[in-house]
Amino acid sequence: MGKLIPITLRVAYLNLLRNRRRSLLSVLIITIAVFALTCAGGFGLYTYESLKESTARDTGHITISQPGFFEQDEDMPLENGLSDAASISRLILANDEIRGIQPRIEFNGLISNGSKSTIFVGSGVNDREFDMKGPFLDVRTGKTLSSVNASRYNAAEPEVMLGVELAKNLKVTIGDWVTLLATTSDGALNAFDFKVHGIYSTGVPELDKRQLYLHIQSAQELLTSDKVSTLSVFLFETEKTAQVQQWVSDQLSNTTLEQPIELTPWQDRAFFYTKVKDLYDRIFGIMGAVMALVVFVALFNTMTMSVTERTREIGTLSALGTYPSEIVSGFVREAGLLALIGAMLGGLLSAATSVLLLVVDIQMPPPPGRSEGYPLNIYFSLELLVFCALGVFAICTFAAWLSARKGVNKPITEALAYV
Repeated sequence: MGKLIPITLRVAYLNLLRNRRRSLLSVLIITIAVFALTCAGGFGLYTYESLKESTARDTGHITISQPGFFEQDEDMPLENGLSDAASISRLILANDEIRGIQPRIEFNGLISNGSKSTIFVGSGVNDREFDMKGPFLDVRTGKTLSSVNASRYNAAEPEVMLGVELAKNLKVTIGDWVTLLATTSDGALNAFDFKVHGIYSTGVPELDKRQLYLHIQSAQELLTSDKVSTLSVFLFETEKTAQVQQWVSDQLSNTTLEQPIELTPWQDRAFFYTKVKDLYDRIFGIMGAVMALVVFVALFNTMTMSVTERTREIGTLSALGTYPSEIVSGFVREAGLLALIGAMLGGLLSAATSVLLLVVDIQMPPPPGRSEGYPLNIYFSLELLVFCALGVFAICTFAAWLSARKGVNKPITEALAYV
């Protein structure tokens, strides 16, 4: 087995064993640095992925709307809505990458329990909307909206879901009735009674105070219009958003529609995701720079002490005709070996921590603007580990080169007489 390892690496390993305590301390510093960087980066990757999926499931991977829908306000409800939503849905559902297409109506008005009224922000949706959202909507009591085609659905008791704070403010619970008052698309006032079918939380207190869901058919009746605000296209894989968007654009451009449309990917509506990602990137960048400096100082100190202790050895090797570059490369190999061992141990420790957090439920406190915490998870990324290992290797070898270069430049007679 020893013959499979180059003699130069075996010599480097034996030289590290000369001062085991110092070598162990250097390996420990590198291990901690790699562990910290991979864990911090893994937490960042987990956060990015969670925010990405949360945003994509909330808004849809691709949103179909009239041009400028998100930049301009409507004077009347559904003034900028889509009138040919059904034909658009049928046209693009042929793509196997598309999980579903959900129409939405966004409107607002007043909600009353008979004695108290407050402002609401409503969303008219299909019952499958909540299947698309997955676990990102927390239903506290009751159920999500029933299918209008199901036998248990009673058209005489139209359903509504309220945000938990909105229900608390109105003092209503499951089975109670509320009245929604809104402006129709013609500018008149219209009011319907709805039965509370579910109470949910988005995790954002400000949304929970105002938000509610009702069937899209009920919203259209309330607003006296057959239009929808947007069409949300949900995909099986978020990574294929750009590819499917191009396909949808090509399909719709070859079809005559009643009105112009615009495609908006989820990234363009993910303002919170973008800001959090920029913040974390800067934090991890600063953290990486600090860790790099710590590793550099530690390895420079270790190699400087090693070079100083072996000054007479360096002088002897030089007197025997060894080239300075060969002596320097020996110290560089020792530092590289330290970096390799430390990076491997740091990676193993990071992987073990990632697996442990999947078993042990550790909750993080609620972030600013939210009312609920979330489980602490760390993604183990082999790519991130390789990147950190290469960075540490470069820092260690550079520190060793700087230290050894000064040692080999000392005159041979002075080096041989060094005590």
